[in-house]
Amino acid sequence: MMISILASLAAIAAFAADVPGNVASPEAVGRVQSGALKEANAAWWGFNADDATDCLQAAIDSGVPKLYVPKMSAPWTIRPVRLRGNLDIIFEQDVLVLAKKDEFKGKGDSLLTATDVQNLAVRGHGAILRMRKEDYQSAAYEKAEWRMTLDLAGCTNVLVEGLRLENSGGDGIYVGATKNLAGCKDVVIRDVICDGHHRQGISVISAENLLIERCTFSNTKGTAPQAGIDLEPNSEGEQLTNCVIRDCLFENNSGGGMYAYLKQLDKTTKPVSILFERCVVRGGLDAGIAVAAVKDDGPKGIIEFRQCSVDGCAKAGAYVVDKSREGALVRFVECSWRDTWAKKSDYGRLRVPVLLNLDRPKLTTKPGGIEFEHCQVFDEKDRPAVLLKSKEGAEPFADVRGTITVHNRHGARLEAEPEAGKSELRLIEARD
Repeated sequence: MMISILASLAAIAAFAADVPGNVASPEAVGRVQSGALKEANAAWWGFNADDATDCLQAAIDSGVPKLYVPKMSAPWTIRPVRLRGNLDIIFEQDVLVLAKKDEFKGKGDSLLTATDVQNLAVRGHGAILRMRKEDYQSAAYEKAEWRMTLDLAGCTNVLVEGLRLENSGGDGIYVGATKNLAGCKDVVIRDVICDGHHRQGISVISAENLLIERCTFSNTKGTAPQAGIDLEPNSEGEQLTNCVIRDCLFENNSGGGMYAYLKQLDKTTKPVSILFERCVVRGGLDAGIAVAAVKDDGPKGIIEFRQCSVDGCAKAGAYVVDKSREGALVRFVECSWRDTWAKKSDYGRLRVPVLLNLDRPKLTTKPGGIEFEHCQVFDEKDRPAVLLKSKEGAEPFADVRGTITVHNRHGARLEAEPEAGKSELRLIEARD
């Protein structure tokens, strides 16, 4: 065993001595092209501080399995770059990839784009991918919301890890479909920060087997929905299957923290399976957790929030709107809401910590299908903890069940307009 380890170390040392550093090297590029080298340094293709696009794109297109993007004396300033499959691209510590000034004029120009590729890893603990949101919001650019930092469409077996993504003209990360594939499959997004984006921290349009964990989505501001995360398919043929969002922070977004909008899905869609687990919402100018538009003929399945907490959001802590009891179940398990409706507004009786609302009867006339298991509300205001508000001409809420413990010196109150139907939700007054 010792001989084997020493041989491996010797091979690594020989490789390191046999290849150049962060400098242009046609010889090393030739060895990559011949297949002699399986790892490469992007700088070998000739780094240009004014515009590094051609260098980086050529390195990616070389076909090398593992590509390192090193820290240089200046940022990697680029125009849109396309990723390929069978690639492990690693941005080294303190690397800054910067969108080039006065570029990205196309409405869908993204910093990095991967379309219909397989086996892709984009990694970079301590690296930053930064765009120029303020420029794209100016009159010099055609108004758009699709200038993403990382655009993944129709991709399979993808890992995104460790990066900080900033200031896009769309989403920090977009996970969606193409004409060839109705979504992304087998995607892991881990230890990523998406900060200051125009539309969403991350948009999940269509995905199967998606894991997002230990990520932060913060300070989204620009165009609606402006959420930390938005799960929102574009058509009934797309899906949200086995999507798990775990141990993530959603902070100070202008829209909701966690948002699922399923209007485009119908009964022909694969059953949804979405789990948020141990996620936290802090601040923000809208609802903490929102689920909307699960229609009467919408998809079956479940959307579950397990051990999630909301603290100090500007509107409802939990907002479920236009949710049919005949569609996917919405379940909250051991969740808590604290100091909701921090924003002054004229919403009147709707200003409650947990709001179940029917706003558009054309989507559903049968609101309900919501469960609360051992949840808690912490509130100081003299108001109901929960309001079930239906619409004239529609049925009252039904199939709303479970328990919520209310920490409020004014007591634990539930109100329904009109009177709730077969709901079995119990509010328990805490003995604090």
